[in-house]
Formats: sequence, structure tokens, C-alpha cells
Amino acid sequence: MEQMKRLLDASVLWQAMMALCAACGRQWRASGVIQWFLHPGGWAPAASQSSIFYKLWAWFRGRLCWLYRMMRLDRLFKGSVFTRTWVWCAFPAVLAPVLPTMAVLGLCAIGFCSLLLNLVRDRELELAWNPINRYIILYAAVYMAGTLFSVNLSASLNPGLLSVAFILFAVVLYNGVTNRGQLDTLLALMVLAGAAVSCYGILQYIFRWGYQSAAWVDSDMFSSISFRVPSTLDNPNMLGQYLILLIPLGGAKLLAARDWWGRAYYFCCCGVMCVCMLLTFSRGAWLGLLFAGMVFVLLLNPRLVLLAPVALVALYFVLPETIISRFTSIGDLGDASTSYRVYIWMGTLAMLKDYWLCGIGPGDAAFNMVYPAYSYSGIVAPHSHNLFLQIVCDAGIAALAVFVVLLFVYFRMMCSALSGERDWTSRLFQIALTAGVCGFMVQAVTDYSFYNYRVMFLFWAYLALGALAARRSELPEGRLLA
Repeated sequence: MEQMKRLLDASVLWQAMMALCAACGRQWRASGVIQWFLHPGGWAPAASQSSIFYKLWAWFRGRLCWLYRMMRLDRLFKGSVFTRTWVWCAFPAVLAPVLPTMAVLGLCAIGFCSLLLNLVRDRELELAWNPINRYIILYAAVYMAGTLFSVNLSASLNPGLLSVAFILFAVVLYNGVTNRGQLDTLLALMVLAGAAVSCYGILQYIFRWGYQSAAWVDSDMFSSISFRVPSTLDNPNMLGQYLILLIPLGGAKLLAARDWWGRAYYFCCCGVMCVCMLLTFSRGAWLGLLFAGMVFVLLLNPRLVLLAPVALVALYFVLPETIISRFTSIGDLGDASTSYRVYIWMGTLAMLKDYWLCGIGPGDAAFNMVYPAYSYSGIVAPHSHNLFLQIVCDAGIAALAVFVVLLFVYFRMMCSALSGERDWTSRLFQIALTAGVCGFMVQAVTDYSFYNYRVMFLFWAYLALGALAARRSELPEGRLLA
């Protein structure tokens, strides 16, 4: 590496390209639009103390505190593990890919109760607030309204309530992690879980374990692909979505490691996750990961992008022909999978001309109650195969508007934090948690990312972790069970 660096530094062409990049960077940073984006104004608190919502919450909390003291519950819960909100937030965030959905919901419920218990125990404790929290709560409220106005309320109620619970858990997680040690440990455990899920996926591929659907591969176009890895997430595309979130975290941990043992460990974790990503044969996930990698490199050191053509050429010679042919087929309407999605998008858009305001409600049953009347070529589908279209289907155009604003505020918060961050580890986590969401959104164009509720849960938890990473330098060192 040192020899390569000396060769590049001695190259006149490389020096000219570096000078051009530096000049473009100065112009970019001096732009008024960029300065406005990186320096948002002050954020108002969750609710003004004069608002009706704050007064209702204060009254409700006061009654709970009185009940807590009257029943002498302080003795019962003194030193109890149920007061350790971080523990109950870490369990579902780490174990979501391997636990059943309802088990994840149960752990989330304990996390909610633990936070409420701490708020009742300590009258001085206030909820931590963040710019994205208001939009998370607003999105949950709009989604709940979409559920109540569903064309099939009985079928939409369960998926709607489950989605709202997972969305609001982001606020609990943000409040549950109170110091830097807890955040760093949680991210390390999530990377470990991602590596374990990937190892199981690789074993699936070797021994051909698990269910395979004929709809996952066009056997005429890709006869060489006989197995796509779903691992513990039941679907290779959903596994790809999960790995898009975890691989950047593994890369950040690798670069932040302070000794060779740590670097070797995280290098192995990243390696098995990348191999498993290849074995999903999910083209949307590959695109998402490439985009996440590009964002990661741009934010880490923009000049490294100049090496991207070299890396792509190297991948062409390293990767098997099966993977190359699969990747280059992106956009080919001769592929049954691609044409299938295009027909579904056309049918969904036709349906939303009539249901754009409130949507049709969440869940397969509501979708299939209306969609068949608008479908093209008799295509049957459980959802729209596009996250943004499905959000409109579930809760109307207002939900999509809130979701887009939420993403804007999230990226603005992360970029603003990055622009002033001096701590190397904090900077790496901020870059990873920005790149992961970027890659996730790219695959979301080709699939309904929230179809698997555990992946949906992890996305909202990921946003909370990004908000925590944005202020990591301000967090106290602390202890895990503080």
C-alpha cells in the first residue's frame, strides 16, 4: 500500500486530478445551498410547555408517578433489570434477524415499558429529543390513520398496529442508549449478528438448506443459478436489504479498530457478509450496496472515488461469470422478474389514481382486495414491489410526503454532524449509518423493503442509531448498565 501511494503521489496525472478534486471541493463547500443544508436552524423541543399535548402528558405522567409511590413500587423495582432500558432495546435490535416477528414485538413492548418505568421512577428525567423524532411520530400517526381508513379494516389492523409499534420503537431506542459505551457495544453486537446470519446463509448455499421459490429466478435466462440464499429472513431480497444496513457498519468498525485482532475480526465479519450478499443473487441489493459503498467512500475521502474504475475492472476479473451475467441483466425486460415488476408498478399506479389520498390500508389482504381490478396481464402480487408506491398504497400521499421529509431531515442531520465532527470513530459511524440508509433506499425502488416486518423494524432502529451517532461525541463514556 505504501509503495502504491508513493507511485500515485509521483504521478503528474494523479496530482492534476487531486488538484481538480480539491478545487471542486472548495467550490462545493462554499456554495450557499450546501451551507444552508449543513447548518440547519435551531430545532424546537418535542412540544411547547404551553401546548395541550405537553399538558396532557404532564398530567398523565403525574398520575402514574403518584400511583407508583402510593403502591411502594420503588422498593420492588430498585436495582431491577427492567429499569435497564438499554438492555431491552439491544435485544430486539441485535436478535431481530433470527427471532420470530412476534418475539421481536414482545421485546419491543418490554423496551417501551422499561422507558415508561424510568420516566415514572424519576420525575426529573425528560425524554431525549432529536429532529427526526417528530417526523417518526407523525409518520406513525398518519400510518395509523391509513390503517383505520383501510378498505379491509379487519385484515389491516394487525399489520398496521405492528408497523406503528416498530416505527415508534425508534424513539424508545434513542432514549434507551444513554452513553457512548452502550452505543458502541450495540453496533458491535449488530455486526456480529449480521456475520452469524451470513455464515448460516453460506452454509445454506453449500448444503442447499431451506425453501426455494421458482419465482425467485428466471430459469430460462439464468439456468446456472439454482439456489438463492434467504438465510433467516425467508427471502433473498429481504436478506439483501438487511445486509445493506449491516455491511457499512462492519466497514466502520473495521476502520475504527485499534489493534490487529480487532481489524482481523471485523475484516472476517465484513467478508462473510459480502460473500452472503453475492449468494443472494439480488440485483437490487447489489445496486444498493454499490451505492452505499460509493456514499461511504465519498464521505470518508472523496478523492478515493478516482480509484472506482480500477476497482470495478478488478471485480470484473475476480467475480464468477454467473454473478457478472446476473448483474448486467439489470433493466433487461426479457427477464421475467424485471417485466413482472414493471407490470406491477403500472397496475399500482393505475390503482393509485383512485386511491392516492388515503390509500387502501396496509397488509396483503387489503392490497389484493383492490389491485386485481387494475392489474396488467393478470399479474398477481402481494404488494407493489416498490417501497414508495407501497407507502401510498398503505396510508396515502400524506404518508409518502412525511416519509420523504423524514429522510431529508435525517440526511441533513447526518451531514451537519459530519461537517463539524473531529472524532474519527464518531465520524466513521456517521458515515456508515448515512451510507446504509442511502443503499437501502436504492433497493427500495425495486422491492417493498418493509414486506418483512423484521427488516422494517431494523430500518427504523437504524435511523435511531444514526441520530445517536450524530451526537456520539456529546455522549458520556458511561457504563453498559448505567
